[in-house]
Amino acid sequence: MKNRFTTRLAATLALAASALLGTTAWAQAKPPLKIGAYLSVTGPASYLGAGAMKTVEMYVDMINAGGGIDGRKIELFRYDDESSPPRANTLIKRMLDNDGVQVIIGGSTTGTTMSAAPLVERAGVPMLSLAGGTVIIDPVKKFVFKMNQTDAMAITRLYDHMRKRGLANVGVIAGTDAFGRACLAAAQEVAPKRGMKIVREESFNAKDTDMTAQLTNLRQAPGIQAILNCGFGEPAVIVTKNYKQLGIPLPHYGTHALASDTFVKLAGAAAEDMVMANGAILVWDQLPASNPQQGVVQAYVKAYQAKYGEVPSFFAGNAHDAMLLIREAVQRTGSVDPAKLRDAIEASSVLGVTGPFKMSPTDHVGLTAASLRIVQVKDGRWKLLE
Repeated sequence: MKNRFTTRLAATLALAASALLGTTAWAQAKPPLKIGAYLSVTGPASYLGAGAMKTVEMYVDMINAGGGIDGRKIELFRYDDESSPPRANTLIKRMLDNDGVQVIIGGSTTGTTMSAAPLVERAGVPMLSLAGGTVIIDPVKKFVFKMNQTDAMAITRLYDHMRKRGLANVGVIAGTDAFGRACLAAAQEVAPKRGMKIVREESFNAKDTDMTAQLTNLRQAPGIQAILNCGFGEPAVIVTKNYKQLGIPLPHYGTHALASDTFVKLAGAAAEDMVMANGAILVWDQLPASNPQQGVVQAYVKAYQAKYGEVPSFFAGNAHDAMLLIREAVQRTGSVDPAKLRDAIEASSVLGVTGPFKMSPTDHVGLTAASLRIVQVKDGRWKLLE
């Protein structure tokens, strides 16, 4: 699926910039578009939010340098929620009451997103979350959208991969945070639909520094053939290192919350052979040239690398797609009215870095499980499996 934006984006980096910009003369002096971004730049979820904030800043600079969106300059109000749901709640109030933002990008985690959701719903301002929990968009909330696949989609892909390998009995270790609870709930709900059985469940707290007891319980549970890591951030790294230290021979799976170069760097050799579900961004250079997403992702990755000297993460790519949908909404409506932007975002049908989006009144993520790839850590790098 291609549109004018994605075709130009894939052509050259220069055209990528101009496609995002939608340039017109500054002389029109239209009122600016006020975007609020609250992301986890620091704290336990910084590996989710830091690159995403860099992406937002990069494209705001590109857009403004090129004349704005439909002649409108962007005013960016950026905030670090420090991976804290209570702070996210405070920041949302500031953006709505003081900054007068018309659209919001954030949060980075399920917890920070859900803390903000009631406030944006009451204010009638659209919010594009970069977090993974299904609960963010199920049930559908009028003004809340999500820019990546749900945990249920990721788990569906992982379960299908397990079944192909003859694995049907799984153990789950999950955090007690909002994402961990949502991931566990999705694992429980999806299991019978994909012919899987959860034999045992274990949990950990965000401040736990050793998970050997929980992993030992999973290892000793009769019949377990694989273990699913429903965590993110530092605790999930600890789980992975403990897994290696215990010499657990069972296949180790993780969701898209773990699939990042930062996770592999922090977990080191312990991450070797882990299998995860993720978007195309980690393995874009392994996609066939005929794949329409290859060009889109390549253009974004090269632009990000040129500016920051590093490879963007899956989560940074989600921020690219949030900017894409916002740009498209402003261009289609010719307005920055939050209600009109909401309606336009809900009707979005574009090819992004994360996958092909097709939003609707009943689907505020617009992605399917098929847009996820199955990847594996091999020699400290990502290998495309499916």
